[in-house]
Amino acid sequence: MRFSLVIPCYNEAANLPLLLERCKKLADQPGVEVVLVDNGSTDNTAEVLQNLLPLYPGCRSIRVEKNQGYGFGIVSGLKAANGEILAWTHADMQTDPQDALHGLDLFEKHGDDIFVKGRRYGRPFMDVVFTVGMSVFETLLLARPMWDINAQPTMFSRRFFESWVNPPDDFSLDLYAYYQAQSCSLMVHRFPVKFSERAHGVSHWNVNWTAKRKFIRRTIDFSLQLKKNISS
Repeated sequence: MRFSLVIPCYNEAANLPLLLERCKKLADQPGVEVVLVDNGSTDNTAEVLQNLLPLYPGCRSIRVEKNQGYGFGIVSGLKAANGEILAWTHADMQTDPQDALHGLDLFEKHGDDIFVKGRRYGRPFMDVVFTVGMSVFETLLLARPMWDINAQPTMFSRRFFESWVNPPDDFSLDLYAYYQAQSCSLMVHRFPVKFSERAHGVSHWNVNWTAKRKFIRRTIDFSLQLKKNISS
C-alpha cells in the first residue's frame, strides 16, 4: 500500500455522504486507501458508515469507542493504516480530501523523506489574523518557521511516524508533527489549498472567542513544554 489518508470524524454523520463522494476519486487510485476514524461519535456516524462504506471500495473505518481528543483519533487511524506514506485531513469539507493528490506528487518528485502540508487561502480575515498571530508566536518561541500550523492535509512517511514519542491527544498534534519534522531536518513542502465553508454542522473548537482562548491556552502550554524539552 502506497498511501493512506486518515480522516477523524466526530459527530460528522451529516457530512459523511459528501465526504465519501469526495474521497472516491482518491480511493480509486492504485495503492491508496482512506481510513475514516469514528472518533467516539455520539450521533449516528457508525450507522451511516456501515450503510455507505460498501459503496466505496478503498474506503474503510475504525471505531474509537470513547472520544479522547482530536489527536488521539488521528493517531489511532495512523496506527491502523497500511500506507508507506501517511496523512490526515478533516471531515468537515473545508478542505478537499482530493488535495492529497497534489501532496503525493511532491513525494514522487522529492522522495519519501519530506514533510508536506497544505497552505490555506480563502479564509475569513479574522481567522487569518488569528493564524498569523499564532504562527509568529510559535516561530519566535521554538526558533523554527511555524506557519499555518493547522493547515491540511498533513503528509509524511511511515518511518517518520514511527519515530514519534508520546504525541498529544488534542489539537496540538498538528504543532507536534510540524515541529518534529523540522527537528528531524525533513524538508518541508507546502502547496496552496482552498479553504471553504463547512458543509454541515459547526467547528468543534473554532466556534467563538471563548473556544479560541481555550485552544490558545492549550497550544501555549504544549509549546512551552516543547521549548522546555529543547532547552534540556
